[in-house]
Amino acid sequence: MSHSPRTLRDDGDDNGRGYRTRWRSPLRGPWLTSVFGLVLLLGIPVLFVTGLLSYAAYNPELSPVNDETPGKGLLGFYLFSWPTHPSWLYRVTQGVHVTLGVVLVPVLLAKLWSVVPKLFERPPVRSLTHGLERLSLLALVGGGLFEFATGVLNVQLDYIFPGSFYPLHFYGAWIFMAAFVVHAALRFPRMVRALRSRDLRAELRTPASRTRPEPPDETGLVSPRPAAPAMSRRGALGMVGLGSLALLVVTAGQSIGGPLRRSALLAPHGRDPGPGPNGFQINKTAAAVGIRARDIGPGWRLVVQGAAGREAVLTRARVLRLPQHGAALPIACVEGWSTNDQWWEGVRLADLARLVGYADRPPGVFVESLQRHGSFRTVVLSGTQVRDPRSLLALKVGGADLSPDHGYPARIIVPGAPGVHNTKWVGRLSFGETV
Repeated sequence: MSHSPRTLRDDGDDNGRGYRTRWRSPLRGPWLTSVFGLVLLLGIPVLFVTGLLSYAAYNPELSPVNDETPGKGLLGFYLFSWPTHPSWLYRVTQGVHVTLGVVLVPVLLAKLWSVVPKLFERPPVRSLTHGLERLSLLALVGGGLFEFATGVLNVQLDYIFPGSFYPLHFYGAWIFMAAFVVHAALRFPRMVRALRSRDLRAELRTPASRTRPEPPDETGLVSPRPAAPAMSRRGALGMVGLGSLALLVVTAGQSIGGPLRRSALLAPHGRDPGPGPNGFQINKTAAAVGIRARDIGPGWRLVVQGAAGREAVLTRARVLRLPQHGAALPIACVEGWSTNDQWWEGVRLADLARLVGYADRPPGVFVESLQRHGSFRTVVLSGTQVRDPRSLLALKVGGADLSPDHGYPARIIVPGAPGVHNTKWVGRLSFGETV
C-alpha cells in the first residue's frame, strides 16, 4: 500500500488526469475495491435496519417526551409499538447494531483507501452528469464517515458533536442510506464483473513478490505508474480482516455477556461496579445527574396520579407493603452494552395504576425522575408496557436494596425497553398522561 512522495506533472499520458500518478499502490483496482464493497453491501443494510428498530424501541410516536427527532414525516412510516416479548429483543438488535458498526470500521476505511484517487480527481467537475455523480459521492462518503463517527462517539458517551445524537444520527442515516442505495445500484454490475475477474483463492495464495497490478480500465483506480508492491492483496485483506476480528473480540462481550464480558475493552465506561447484587454496569451515577442524599433519603415520596384527579403519595415503607413481585430482566442500552438477567423485586406498574382508579387495562404512564441533569429525565411508557406483569417499580435487585447509582429508592424496569426508559430515582408516576 505504498505511495510515491513525488508529485508528477500531468504530461497527457493520463487523459488529462495526472493526479492519478500520485497514488501509486499496485494493489488498487476494481477487484480489491469490489471485495471491500461486497462486505459493506452485506453489512450496511443490517446496520440500517437494526438502527431503525432501535429508533422504534424509543416509542417516538407515543409522546413528544420520548422523541427528540421532530418533523420525521414520511421517514417515520415504519414506526410501530415496541413489544415487551421477548424481553431480550432490544438487547439483541442493539447489540448487533453496535458490534457490527464497530467491526465494519476497518472495512470502511480500507474501502475509502482503495478509491482515494477517485475522491481527488481533477477537474472536480467535468460535466453536469459528472457533477451529480460527485455530489452523490459526497453524500455517500460524508454520510458514511458521519454515521460511523457519531455512532462510535455515542458508544463511548463522548458527545463532542453539536446537538442531540438522536436527530443527527437519524437524519444522517437516511441521507447516507439513500446515497448508498443509488451508488450500489449503479455500481453493482461493475462490482460483479470485477469480482469475477480474479480468483479469490488464487489471490490468497499470491505473495507480495508475485503481486501484479490489475489491468487498467475505465474506473481510474489502477495507477498508470505503479510502485513495487510492499504488500500482497492477501496481506491487505488479512490486515483488514484481523482488524475487524480484533474489534469484534473487544466489543461483542458487552452484549453477549458471560465470560466474554471481561474481553469487552471498548465497553462505554470501563467502570468497576464492584461486587454484590448491585455489581453490574451503570450508565450514569447519582452524582453525575445531580442526585443529592436528601433527595433519596427518608423524606423521599412517590407521587402517583391517575383518573379523575386521584392521587396517592407513598413513602418507601408503604411501597414495600404493597404486593411485591419479581422478574428476571436485563438492561440493554443504546450504546450496545447490556447486563445479564438480574432478579428485580418491586411493585407492578399495573398495581400502582389500580391505586389511582385504573382497575382494568391501565393506560400508559408519564414517568418523572428526580435527576437534575442529563437527558431522559422524563419518559412515557405505553399501556402495553404498563400491563406487562414483569414491568415493575423496582425496589430491590438480587435480593438487596438498589444502590444509589442503580436508582435507589425506586426505579422502573420494563421488559424489552431501552435502558433509558428504565428510569432511575423515580419521583412521580402519572397514569393516563400523554403530554
